[in-house]
Amino acid sequence: MLPDDKKTLQAPLYTRTATILAERYAAIYPVIAINGPRQSGKTTLAKTKFPHLPYVSLEDFSIQHQFQSDPHKFLEPYRSGAIFDEVQHAPQLLSYLQQIIDSNDENGRFVITGSQNFVLSQTVSQSLAGRVGQITLLPLSYKELATQTITPSECIINGGYPRLYKNNMHAYEFYPSYISSYIERDVRQIQNIENLSLFKKFLLLCAGRVGQLLNVNALAQECGIVQTTARKWLSILEASYIVFLLAPYHTNFNKRLVKHPKLYFYDTGLAASLLSITSTEQLDLHFARGSLFENVVILEILKHRLNTGTSPNLSFWRDSTGREVDLIDEWGGVTTAFEIKSGYTYHTGDTKGLEYFANLAPSCRCYVVYGRSQRGGAGSATFTALEHITECLSLER
Repeated sequence: MLPDDKKTLQAPLYTRTATILAERYAAIYPVIAINGPRQSGKTTLAKTKFPHLPYVSLEDFSIQHQFQSDPHKFLEPYRSGAIFDEVQHAPQLLSYLQQIIDSNDENGRFVITGSQNFVLSQTVSQSLAGRVGQITLLPLSYKELATQTITPSECIINGGYPRLYKNNMHAYEFYPSYISSYIERDVRQIQNIENLSLFKKFLLLCAGRVGQLLNVNALAQECGIVQTTARKWLSILEASYIVFLLAPYHTNFNKRLVKHPKLYFYDTGLAASLLSITSTEQLDLHFARGSLFENVVILEILKHRLNTGTSPNLSFWRDSTGREVDLIDEWGGVTTAFEIKSGYTYHTGDTKGLEYFANLAPSCRCYVVYGRSQRGGAGSATFTALEHITECLSLER
């Protein structure tokens, strides 16, 4: 987004794709769990889809105290159903919900939300196994923002947090505050980090490594921390939906495959802000432009899989000679491979990695994703663009 205010965002016209999934889960599960980053739209989805349920925010300290003082009395008004927001603040509540559900397993009664990935997932699995439909709601996808007439470059800089679009904010107005509140609130809830400025440096270094193979030792050395601390901090970033790791392709075509994962952000606007990118002109000249475009393409497929309830079985492939495929999607027995290029023009060699991989996996479908729409293809690969990326996926259910 341009810093000189020459362009503003339109009013939000999007519809969350996960709404359909929430409807489906409400018909077959007593509990619907909506996980995801802070401000990704979890509460809005819950309130919009289930307006008949009373809303309870467990971020409120007085509410937490009421529950902890007398759980049974606290839950008595909500035995017929409720929305419990940010349930990681009172994870014991899930055990009491289990007792209520076991006495009456009517579907669609309870909705819980949470912003801490591992904490909530483990607690839900222990207390509500078989009773809960889980939705991971990430920030808005490019497809959901299609009515905003937003370009891929603007999508990278703005990211997908709904509040930014709802309030017509610029990225440089939204993300610094988001980063500060994240570090001051969420990080301290997960682990007591004394040197928050050093943690913020670590976060910035992660942004500079988007799309790169994860080298924890090098990351630790550059940040000035020990490797064990770097691993703990990475776990915090994963647990709070800031970064995720893309695993290497598991099929062992030969023994000389790269075994380290790649690092990506759940929101490119956050990564761009950490790298001080505030305009499309800056992005065009920035060293991370290609990596951020790669990140946003991978996110589009990840969000599509999560929003539709299909397993996000995503990976990348690289061998020891440097031959690589940026993204591999496997679902329903179909393998789809993507080479991702931020440029607009096809160059000889763009499909080299795909062609080699196609020889190893002959049934694989191959695509090259460019920064703008193109027609045609080269060899066994077909050209596509960000706005058409989900049309390339196997959607059989």
